[in-house]
This record gives sequence, structure tokens and C-alpha cells, in this order.
Amino acid sequence: MESFDEGQVVYEDNHLIVVNKRVGQLVQGDKTGDACLADEIKAYLKTKYQKPGNVFCGVIHRLDRPTSGLVVFAKTSKALERMNLQFQQRQPKKIYHALVQGSLKGEGELSHHLLKNEPQNKSYVVDSTKGKHAVLRYQVLNTFHHYTLVKIELDTGRHHQIRCQMAHLGHPLKGDLKYGAKRSNGNNGICLHSAELHFTHPVSLASLAFTAALPEDGNWIQ
Repeated sequence: MESFDEGQVVYEDNHLIVVNKRVGQLVQGDKTGDACLADEIKAYLKTKYQKPGNVFCGVIHRLDRPTSGLVVFAKTSKALERMNLQFQQRQPKKIYHALVQGSLKGEGELSHHLLKNEPQNKSYVVDSTKGKHAVLRYQVLNTFHHYTLVKIELDTGRHHQIRCQMAHLGHPLKGDLKYGAKRSNGNNGICLHSAELHFTHPVSLASLAFTAALPEDGNWIQ
């Protein structure tokens, strides 16, 4: 896994640090035991500020390991508590870019009920009595011979929501073998990128907005 470096920092103050996650990086530790961003950011902050004791880095939200883009972490427990509340109340605006198979036109809204299969680590569209409601809106940005670049805004934050809903529509994400893509990407990632993140600062209450350009790894060039 590619390790964290200072060049990934998009924004930092006394309360928050926003980073541009690379494909393959874990946000939070899991059963693999691989290094994760939360721990690597702690080490980065400890070195940068020469802190003698423990360093706090709170995980507020997550991106799947094969995806890239903006993630915000809390540097204080107060910031973590207040940011968690914002995300629970769906206040932040999260915009993704995705490269999907096939041809899409215009814009649309997808509304389904999703159920996570834990052993498979995969979500499925199910009857409304079984799953959690999931809503997203998409807008076509560009069309290519075999793929379409779309902007996606989430109204909900379900497990693998974009991946599952776009696949159910018949347009799986490029590289996403789990949800029906024809072939993998060279870096084992998928073409899903957290491109914009808008939220309220937990202490100053200022409106913050961040953007991150698409990865320059060749998988997004069609």
C-alpha cells in the first residue's frame, strides 16, 4: 500500500486535517492489519509538531479502499464529536466523480433500498421492507466510446451505495469487478473519486469547501 505523505494534505488547522486519499489507502484499520491513514496521520502530526505524547486523529467518515479523494479527520475530540453530528444529520455536501461503463445521458436520480451482505462485503438492491433507503443524483460530465464520466451527489451514505446503485442501473464503475465491471484497473482501484466536500467548521462555524482533481494514474483517461 502506498504510504501517506505531506503532499496529500489539502487543509489543516488546529481542529481538522483534510487529505486527498490515494487508491489502495485504508482510512481506518481493518482485519487485514495493513497500515491506515488514521495511524499514518498521527505519526505525521507527531513528527511535524514534535509532540511528546499521544496524538489524536479521529475518523469522521470513510472511503472504500479502492476509491480516492477527499477525507476529513478530526485533530481534537471536540471537533470529532461536532463533525460526527454533522455527518449523522447529513449536513455535509459530498460530490463524487465516477467513470461508468456504457453510455448515459443528461441527469437523473436513483432511489433504491440497499441491504449489505456482510460475508461478501457487498450491497444489493432489495425490497423496501428489507433494506435501507438510498438516494443519489447524477449528472453526465463527458461521454467516451465505452464509458461515461458522471458527477454524483449523495443524499444518503449507504455501504457501497454509488457502486451498487450504478451497477443496478446497468452502468458499473470502471474497474469494479465486484459489481460487474468487465475488467480491473491496473492499480486494483475503481474509478470513483471524492471530488468535492462542503461542510461547516466545527469550531469557527465557517463554511468550508474543498476540491480534489482526478488521479493522474491513467485509469481515468479514455
